[in-house]
Amino acid sequence: MKFEKTEKYDFEMLKEKIMGPNPLKLAEELLEGNKTSEGAIVMDLGSGNGITSVFLAKEYGYKVYAADLWSDPSDNLVFFKEMGVSRDQVVPIKADANNLPFAKGFFDAIVSIDSYHYYGMNTEFLDAKLLPFVKNGGYIYIVIPGMKKDFKGKYPNELLLSWTPEQLETIKDLNFWRMIVSNSLDSRVEYIGEMDVNEEAWRDWLKSENPYAVGDRAAIEAGGWKYMNFIAIILKKQIPEE
Repeated sequence: MKFEKTEKYDFEMLKEKIMGPNPLKLAEELLEGNKTSEGAIVMDLGSGNGITSVFLAKEYGYKVYAADLWSDPSDNLVFFKEMGVSRDQVVPIKADANNLPFAKGFFDAIVSIDSYHYYGMNTEFLDAKLLPFVKNGGYIYIVIPGMKKDFKGKYPNELLLSWTPEQLETIKDLNFWRMIVSNSLDSRVEYIGEMDVNEEAWRDWLKSENPYAVGDRAAIEAGGWKYMNFIAIILKKQIPEE
C-alpha cells in the first residue's frame, strides 16, 4: 500500500524517535478503513517516545492518551509541542499495562503498536486488564511482530545472529495469537491476519542508529525477516446486555 499519511513526516526525525520497525507504517496499515471516528478518545498503549500518539492525533483526529511505562511524560510533552499538537490533543501518562489508571469505559478505542507481546501473552489479560477501560462497542487495534510458523524453540540461524532464543520466545505465530484473543469473553475478533508491511518496516528501522536497531541488523540483513511477519488484530468489545 501507499503510506500517504506516514510520508508527511520527516524521515530523519522519525529515525530519532522510533523504537522498532516503522510504527507509523504499521499504524497506517492497521487503521486502514477503521471504524473509530474523529474525535474519539483513544489510548496509545506502549506509546514509547510518542511518535504514534502524534500520528493518531494529527492524522485521525483522536484525543490521545499516550500511555507508556518507560518513557518520560515530560520529555514527551515537549516533543508533542514541537510537533504542533496541544495538551488537548495528546496527554502523556506513565502507566503500567497491568495497572492502568483510567476510569472504566473511558476509551472509545485502544491502539497498541509493537508492544502488546510484552504484556498480553496470557489469555486473561484482555478481559481482566484492558477491556474494562473500553466502552461497550469500542475497539482494540493491535500490531505485534510475529513468526510465520511455530519454530518450537528451534530458530533459524539468521535470527540467532541478533536475538537469543529467550528473546524470540515473545514472537509467536498467527495461531498462537488467534488462540489468545479468541479466549476473550468480552470481545469479538473482527480481524486477525498477517500484514503486508514487513520487510519495508524493518528496513526503515535498520536505517536508525538506535543501538537496538544496530543490533538487529545482522539478523535482518541475513534475510531473517523472511521468517517473520507483523500480525494485525482488531477486536470489538461486545458484552451482551442483561
